[in-house]
Amino acid sequence: MESLMAIMENIGRYLSLIRVADVVDVAIIAFLVYKILGLVSSTRAENILKGIVMFLLVLWLSTALELRAVSYILSHVAELGILALIVLFQPEIRQLLEKLGSRNIRGIFRTLQPKQIQGEMEKAIEQTVIACSEMSKAKTGALMVFEREISLNEMLRSGTAFDAELNSELVKNIFFINAPMHDGAMIVRNGRIVGAGCMLPLSRNVNLSRDLGMRHRAGIGMSENSDAVVVIVSEETGSISVAVGGMLKRHLMPETLGKLLRNELLPPEEPEEKKTVMLTLRELLQPKEKEGSHGKE
Repeated sequence: MESLMAIMENIGRYLSLIRVADVVDVAIIAFLVYKILGLVSSTRAENILKGIVMFLLVLWLSTALELRAVSYILSHVAELGILALIVLFQPEIRQLLEKLGSRNIRGIFRTLQPKQIQGEMEKAIEQTVIACSEMSKAKTGALMVFEREISLNEMLRSGTAFDAELNSELVKNIFFINAPMHDGAMIVRNGRIVGAGCMLPLSRNVNLSRDLGMRHRAGIGMSENSDAVVVIVSEETGSISVAVGGMLKRHLMPETLGKLLRNELLPPEEPEEKKTVMLTLRELLQPKEKEGSHGKE
């Protein structure tokens, strides 16, 4: 008991030394680390971060084991690595500085709730199916990219920035044959249009069919370089296609397009068995609660 009381006294002494400024300081650092990890996990920088961690681990081991030559070389490489990281992450750093200098600084701190994102995505998928169905009949070419985990900010810089709710009429206007952004790609993020007229990387797959045009090759190339879901409407035939992971699914019906987009873009639903069990539990609990309430009365 004495030792326990001594520990409690020490803890109380340390807690009394904590100031409000210390709490704010830790909160700011935690927020910045959270944002940096979010930025890294949403881009290909995740692999670079893993490499940096491995490099630092090797550097620590070489110092601990007193491998002087290896430690000397790695320490000097680390000094140059700081400059290399600035060059590698130059687009992300520039984007962050642009956000800090813009008026819409609230966008840095704004986070959408999962239910809100899901609702936006469901509306976007419904409107996409309607737009693609009508553009397919009119043989209007279209290229729509749905962003997922990997950020497409580099592609957005090549086009025109948007911030609009996705609806079929707006999509048809963007891809209207005489519209200035007709030949580019439209990028959708969390169910909202964030860019149009964007340039996409072409696929390097030499085994693609020769009847595929530049729009299809750009869509496949985008799916090869990211985890995005790309919807393509052919200007020649009006056929609807979807590219995911470098694979192209062609000649889709509007109903099939809707099912495919929901499977790829929406979170999986709870199994029916789990729902049945939850309903059964509720049915079992509700009568008991009623009986208990009547008994108390």
